Amino acid sequence: MHARIRQLDVFASLGPSGRMLLAEEITREELRAAFEEQATALAEGGADGMVVETMGDLDEALLAVGAARATGLPVVACMVFDSGKNRDRTLTGLSPEEAARALAGAGADVIGANCGRGMDGFAAITARLRSATDRPIWIKPNAGLPEIVEGRAVYRALPEEFAGCAPALVAAGASFIGGCCGTSPSFIQALNKKLHAGKP
Repeated sequence: MHARIRQLDVFASLGPSGRMLLAEEITREELRAAFEEQATALAEGGADGMVVETMGDLDEALLAVGAARATGLPVVACMVFDSGKNRDRTLTGLSPEEAARALAGAGADVIGANCGRGMDGFAAITARLRSATDRPIWIKPNAGLPEIVEGRAVYRALPEEFAGCAPALVAAGASFIGGCCGTSPSFIQALNKKLHAGKP
């Protein structure tokens, strides 16, 4: 799988619809058709891979993974783990282990987590995903949790602070590390510097 993902590949994102299957706000058929249309357009537009991300509902994630796989491109599938007493469950109550097994079973090439929280807690989520699958692990934390200031979401974490947690993610089993909400190119540069410090 790593051989299929190159440094400059362009991965296109398939995100949640914002409508709940459980609440019957949308049907499986409608979701499937929407994801298939989006995935096909992104593939035809030149994407090298698909990232199904920020998913809280496994059923919706599986529909998106199916649509992404139909393009023949590599597929990354990420859930958000920020619910429950320990903030280690998806919106619909799924554990990291359950998510990893289900997403791998659906054919995702890479399994991961993104959004929902800052760097804290992601190492534990990474280790739990790693324990449940042999697929590479893809992790994209936020730059901390947002504060609403004058109607805008403000993220307080600095790039160096964000990057400082990267070695723990690698030790927990992360294969790919990036940034989600509140991050910018400077955060990715700091990650790169931290992870390659002392290496040629």
